[in-house]
Amino acid sequence: MPEKELPQLNTVIHSRVRLAIMSILISSKEVDFTFLKKSTDTTDGNLSTHLSKLEEVGFIYIKKTFRGKKPLTTVLLTDKGKEAFREYVLTLEQILPKSH
Repeated sequence: MPEKELPQLNTVIHSRVRLAIMSILISSKEVDFTFLKKSTDTTDGNLSTHLSKLEEVGFIYIKKTFRGKKPLTTVLLTDKGKEAFREYVLTLEQILPKSH
């Protein structure tokens, strides 16, 4: 497929950390901040920045509660986020060569 005909990947999802976050969330109901931080090998600040970007476009919902007296931040994928991720994967499938 010539380059000019390649479908465009969603630029919000198409970063290493945000793609990792979305990949984790697509198969989980709810994930806590600490798990995402360890899974994506990021710092608190870096992860927060990426989560904010995903939240701004409505792909995730960030829920802040308490577990006992400790704050607990969990992240959930929204329906809009699920659809965006599915579209991202479909776009990748269009770009990647078919194996025979």
